[in-house]
Amino acid sequence: MSFLLSLSKRIDQFSEWIGRWIAWLVLGAVLISAANAVVRKAFNVGSNAFLEIQWYLFAAVFLLAAGYTLMRQEHVKIDVLSGRLSKRAQIWMDIVGICLFLFPFIFMIIKLAMPLVINAYVTQEVSSNAGGLIRWPVFALLPAGLLLLAVQGVSELIKRIAFLQGLIPDPTKKQGSKTPEEELAEFLLQKEVSARESALLGAKK
Repeated sequence: MSFLLSLSKRIDQFSEWIGRWIAWLVLGAVLISAANAVVRKAFNVGSNAFLEIQWYLFAAVFLLAAGYTLMRQEHVKIDVLSGRLSKRAQIWMDIVGICLFLFPFIFMIIKLAMPLVINAYVTQEVSSNAGGLIRWPVFALLPAGLLLLAVQGVSELIKRIAFLQGLIPDPTKKQGSKTPEEELAEFLLQKEVSARESALLGAKK
């Protein structure tokens, strides 16, 4: 099991590295969008290529960061049922979900997507929009993103099995960063405390 945990750690490190680099694509999309808007307004010049590269970057962020998002436990979860179960039961639900739903889903989508990617590459398919970009790179993002998700799924499966064996702490607990809701609540609490302290100081004077 130590080998599998070491493998899981390396996968997590890889997903973390991917996630940090993918974040820069958001900045790239913002800069391209801003430049496109300025050029269009100032010089009345537009480019479908600039519009499409924004879509490509958004697709890259959404798909290539799927594994990173899974590692960070940031995917949407509906805890109507699992929230009432014990932690071990929740972990078992995760294991069943990963094995019976996540992996088969990824396999089927990649199987269906690859012929489209290969055909687009062979034919050098281009966007139907004037001045548009070639299509195969954005098509390839789908199987690439799902492959990264599958790799991270292996890590998550290892961690959950290790947790059931008592080898590691709860792998579903978010580590480090706070959610936006937690940050907002903390900010409001600090603001309320400051207001009360100011009121007390004013009353003493």
